[in-house]
Amino acid sequence: MAARDARFDGCFIHAVRSTGIYCRPSCPARTPKRANSEFYPTAAAAQSAGYRACRRCLPDAVPGSPEWDLRADLAGRAMRLISDGVVDRCGVQGLADQLGYSERHLTRVLTSELGAGPLGLARANRAHAARVLIETTDISFSDVAFAAGFASLRQFNDTMREIFGRTPTELRGHKRGTPSGAGTVHLRLPFRTPCDIAGVLRFLARRALAGLEEFDDGTYTRSLRLPHGTATAALRPADKHVACTLRLSDLRDLGSAVARLRRLLDLDADPVAIDEVLGSDPLLRGSAARSPGVRVPGAVDGLEIVVRAVIGQQISVAAARATTERLVTELGEPLPHPDGGVTRLFPTAEALAEHAAAALPGPRRRAETVRDVAVAVAGGQLALHAGRDEAELREDLERIRGVGPWTSSYVAMRVLGAPDVLLSGDLALRRGAGLLGIPENPTALAAHAKRWSPWRSYAGVLLWENASTGPPASPEPATRQEPFEDWESS
Repeated sequence: MAARDARFDGCFIHAVRSTGIYCRPSCPARTPKRANSEFYPTAAAAQSAGYRACRRCLPDAVPGSPEWDLRADLAGRAMRLISDGVVDRCGVQGLADQLGYSERHLTRVLTSELGAGPLGLARANRAHAARVLIETTDISFSDVAFAAGFASLRQFNDTMREIFGRTPTELRGHKRGTPSGAGTVHLRLPFRTPCDIAGVLRFLARRALAGLEEFDDGTYTRSLRLPHGTATAALRPADKHVACTLRLSDLRDLGSAVARLRRLLDLDADPVAIDEVLGSDPLLRGSAARSPGVRVPGAVDGLEIVVRAVIGQQISVAAARATTERLVTELGEPLPHPDGGVTRLFPTAEALAEHAAAALPGPRRRAETVRDVAVAVAGGQLALHAGRDEAELREDLERIRGVGPWTSSYVAMRVLGAPDVLLSGDLALRRGAGLLGIPENPTALAAHAKRWSPWRSYAGVLLWENASTGPPASPEPATRQEPFEDWESS
């Protein structure tokens, strides 16, 4: 904190007793005495202790903690769902039901681990969403309060004054963004540098489905199905952030849309920790240096990822894209407000359950697997959200005929953001490994990859990139490295 190291923004909160404010670690204000400092794991914990947000460093406008990507315990899974707005939509009991614990136990764990219960954490998210709407749109304060999830205008006004030390009118007088009309919100999605956003967008562009997604002149646009309506999101890399234009049919979905887009681009990752581990392997060092800040593409829709994974088994990316495009064209709903070439939504579980077997070309078994997945989702037997336990999700998926370990691993990596998944049976990944002199045999590759833990998902992205573009140029080619004999046996 004394070094104003921006890498730790979002990892913890620094509160100052003498001023009653809380800051991000890199706040440019004068460093207070250690005796006047307190540290909290979340902004909600600082707010619960009576502190308000710093007006200078805007501690609520930072990347989220990378802990929520790495942690698979109850607190980590709960934080992902709270960020998605589950408490606002379903209450604390609804959150507890999705996680499979009692409301009392969940509150006790979150208060102990994060310094605030589910209501306090959800309140902090509501306040941040409200501030974004105040500063980037011209809609009325009553509509802002409703859209952000507040129960009343009075509660909204009181919360904004308590957390930010300003009234909504004063906040609107200090606009930082470009005002937009109702339903359109311009955002900056921050990340920790370095960040290979271009690599994530390349991955998404290669797999973009006509009608559902579009990649044009460096901007990736896609449709979103959200809890209260639909949206389109246009994403473009910028300096230390991703510029995002959201067009929402219902502003209540702002928080959910932002949380899902951040997961899609893996914006909360810790690039320094990842690059340090991956760069320590001489065979992978060149690839890590070529793509500093590598990110794992995530998901905005769990069902979409499962269907893509099932269709993509043992066929090329181009063939999988063409097949899935047909599904979107035939079964996807038209967007109420198209955005350029983005005109449709991904099909619902109900539509896939009824029509997938007839709409999908190719092997009958594959079409039946897609149908069976959709039936399980529509019937409530299979939950596909970011708060799932990884082992339980894999088990639920592999109970469906036609879904094996590769598919369940791929879904865990993209839907849950699991950081330590290695798809050692993936043909493209193995080809990328071979180009670097890493063993292509699945058993030998898995053994070699132990040194990449807990970031094997990120190493897999680098190997995929090698398979697509070729190995990086290096003054010391990988073939000259000494073999790691102790890792050659499983």
